[in-house]
Amino acid sequence: MILLPSNHNLADRILRFICWICGSLVLSFFAFLFFDILIQGYEKLSIAYIFSNSLNAGRAGGIAPMLVSTFLLLLLSLVIALPISIGSAIYLAEYTNEKQWFSRFIRLSLSMLASVPSIVMGMFGYAFFVIALNLGFSILSGALTLAAMILPLLIRNIEDTLRNIPDIHRLNASALGLSKFRTIFQILLPMANQGIFLALILGIGRAMAETAALLYTSGYVTRMPDTIFDSGRSLSVHIFDLSMNVPGGEQSAYGSALVLVLFLLSINILTHWIGQKIQLRSIT
Repeated sequence: MILLPSNHNLADRILRFICWICGSLVLSFFAFLFFDILIQGYEKLSIAYIFSNSLNAGRAGGIAPMLVSTFLLLLLSLVIALPISIGSAIYLAEYTNEKQWFSRFIRLSLSMLASVPSIVMGMFGYAFFVIALNLGFSILSGALTLAAMILPLLIRNIEDTLRNIPDIHRLNASALGLSKFRTIFQILLPMANQGIFLALILGIGRAMAETAALLYTSGYVTRMPDTIFDSGRSLSVHIFDLSMNVPGGEQSAYGSALVLVLFLLSINILTHWIGQKIQLRSIT
């Protein structure tokens, strides 16, 4: 039996303590943010607040139109971005080499797209979707802009997940005579579903928290949208407007922020639960 020097044990304890401090700081930041919003906004939280229309520039009434607009923006942006992200990630991970010029160009483009400020993406969305494509200020324009913003996040996470799958699974599939298509869709993607759901959670968080880009694309009105071609105000834009432009709207801003945080938590928990169920089903 080999005994390590005592200084190794001390270094291990110091490192463990530093990591514990870092994790506690992250938890403390979230707890402080959540409880501040909860204390300031719980008085506004009610069934009537969630299901009624906004009144008096948001000072009174509820947030039903903003919730519907946020849900439509989120759903439509994911419907647009997720298939493109999965297809691009499969191409980068399974059909290209990292040294090929085309794959390097795609990765460079993704890095550039991920680093573009949201306000610039909003201006692009306004110039291209609102003006050039004549979609106007609409849910569709906002969703297309959000889809472009979350594409790098989704593609990179899904690609890394596929690359981290051991090659032994690909070799076994090839030995069994499975085609590349069947290997990807019957073996690799089911094994990568946890990473896909993690990317989905990150994309949902990015899309729901976006404000600047939606000011230029989805619009600013507080009425209930009838179709995706109508203008709609997201919850994040509503919070920004109440806190910055509406005197006396701070209480309603906190109430809307609390609903947004609870909505995000619910979606994250639900997505994580679905991912675990799919993982267990694929194992059994």
